[in-house]
This record gives sequence, C-alpha cells and structure tokens, in this order.
Amino acid sequence: MSKQDKHNLPPEGADDIGEFITKAGGGGTGNPADYKKDGRLRSDVYEAEMERLQEQLVLLQYWIQSQGLKVLVIFEGRGSAGKGGVIKRITERTSPRTVRVVALPKPTERQRTQWYFQRYVEHLPAAGEMVLFDRSWYNRSNVEWVMGYCTEEEHSEFLRSCPEFERMLVRSGIKVIKYWFSVSFEEQRARFEARNAEPLKRWKLSDMDLAEHELYVKYSMAKDNTFQYTDIKQAPWYVVPSDDKKAARLNCINHLLSQFEYEDVAPEVIQLPEMKQMPYVRPPIQDQTFVEQRF
Repeated sequence: MSKQDKHNLPPEGADDIGEFITKAGGGGTGNPADYKKDGRLRSDVYEAEMERLQEQLVLLQYWIQSQGLKVLVIFEGRGSAGKGGVIKRITERTSPRTVRVVALPKPTERQRTQWYFQRYVEHLPAAGEMVLFDRSWYNRSNVEWVMGYCTEEEHSEFLRSCPEFERMLVRSGIKVIKYWFSVSFEEQRARFEARNAEPLKRWKLSDMDLAEHELYVKYSMAKDNTFQYTDIKQAPWYVVPSDDKKAARLNCINHLLSQFEYEDVAPEVIQLPEMKQMPYVRPPIQDQTFVEQRF
C-alpha cells in the first residue's frame, strides 16, 4: 500500500467510506451555489426539491396501488442518524393506507420465545402497499449484539438465516430496499447535545442513545459484520451519508424513486356531488357542548 493510499483510508472507527469522503470535503454533485459556507445544503434549495420529490412519491403510491406491488423499505443506522426524519418526509403527503410505518417496541416475553423473524412477518406488505420499517430484524446484529442483549449463538444464527429469509421474501414477490444512514461520531454528539439542551426534545435522548454513543466503534464493527453477511444481490444495502440531514433526505428519496419505473396513473379531477335534500329538522344547536373559542 502506498503512502498516498494510507492517507486516503477512513480513520479508525469511522462508520464507512462515504462518511469519510463527506468529512474530507466531498459532497453533492449539484450547483456549488446550492450550498452554504459550511458545505451543507441551503434551506431554500432543500424545500424546493423536497416539494418536487413529495409530488413524485404521491405518483409512486398510485403506481404501487395500480400494479399491486409489494414494497418493503428498511431504514437502519445509529441513533440520531436521520432515519425518522426521512420517514416523516416520505409519509407527509402519502396515504397511510398505502404507505405505512412499522416501528416495533421491545418484544414481549411471548415473542422472545418465537422464531426471531416471526413478529416482523405479520407487518410485511400486501399487494398495493409500501411498508417502511423504522429499524427491523437488524436489531439482532446491531444494537442487540453491541449491548449484549443476545447470545453469540443467536447472533451467529441471525447472520446465517437473514440472507435466506430476505431471498425468500424477494422470491415471494416483495421488493426489498435497505438503507443504512451513516452519521459521524462528531455529528451524532452534536445532535445529542442539541436534544439535551432543548427541554421539548430531551425525551428523544435515551439511556440507550448514551450507551450506543459510548460504544461507537463497536457499533461500527456490528455494521461492518452485518454488511459482510447480508449485503446480498437480491437485497443490497444502500448507504446514505447523513451528517447533512437535509441532503441525506433528498438523496435517499431520490434513490427510492429511482428503484421504480413508474408512470403517472393519478386519478383525474372528480366531480363533487351536490348535497341531497331530505326532510329533517336538526335539534337546537345550543344543546351541544362546544370547546372554548379562544381564537
């Protein structure tokens, strides 16, 4: 390895090459005028592009419905990496009947005795649905392994079983798309400090977040090991560098849309019906109890 090559390697404990490139000065391929002095995307550029992407997401939802597609999108990554933010923007304009979010709590005692994947299966998409998993079965190879919540045997079995499980999903007709949101230690710390300083956001900062932050390098090990076994051609991992949250959201949604050759099948403008008149006298309005009109 040359001296120059050594200089181009990511620092020890870095989450991935994408994060290293971003920190070293790499960024988007757009117009330099779209970025602030610190290299982050300008808010006006972000808002305009997000509006365009959300329009496309609505068109995609109609296409998924009309074609009876079954779509599963998995969002993984460290705490505060931006998974929840992009999920919120994806669902902001779409119908919850078509695009729904699954964020499961800790398993119950009964669920702990089941096949590991069992509690996730009931939430998989039916025809005409796109399901967004805010964390998923990858808890086993990431947070559970990092925090010591699973045995080495359970961890090893997951890494053996997971690729075959996902291949089975793909063979059954489910389109599986997996995103890993990558945030640097410094940016994660800044986000945790911001949550801690703001009373209305402090609830977001959990003991698990603090422990995970302390074990940042071990989480890097978990991610690398997970990718080694589960980055399969039928369901590959896509890494989203997310130190710039706004750019990460746009990049992720752009990529998601690019995974479909969809067409505009949105319904035409409909004719609203007139009110049908019928003999009926309503009770006195003063019989109802109203909220205080403060505004």
